[in-house]
Amino acid sequence: MIGINTIMKFMTLIFLSYSLSAQRGKTGQEIFSDRFPQNVEAISKSTLLISNETDHDIIALIRGQYNEYLRHVYIRTGDNWIFENMPITRFYVQFKAKEFYFEDLKRIVVNFGEKHSFYFYYDPQQEEDYKIITEQDFFKW
Repeated sequence: MIGINTIMKFMTLIFLSYSLSAQRGKTGQEIFSDRFPQNVEAISKSTLLISNETDHDIIALIRGQYNEYLRHVYIRTGDNWIFENMPITRFYVQFKAKEFYFEDLKRIVVNFGEKHSFYFYYDPQQEEDYKIITEQDFFKW
């Protein structure tokens, strides 16, 4: 017969594992919605797929050509997220990865109905593709 102490230890273990995993966001969450303005949407049928190919979760932030906030999303490691109805503009992507903030140096032009893809991975040999930015740069709007 199982003792009450064994049952209590088992229940505590389940509770702790649930509470630890509950602190991690889910892909698609806008976890910083309190720090940014409302998302910019457009009826453009244009999409942007962002694929997180790193070994850690990221927050992807989309900025317009004049550095204005467009959208952001939490993406778990190995997951993808598709932003739909992207505004017709030039834009670039910023990332929060672990304790660092990055900005992709490429600018992407979005026209009506286009589909774009962006694969985020960190490779020290590709460091010229990104620059490290500050937390203030990431959260400005």
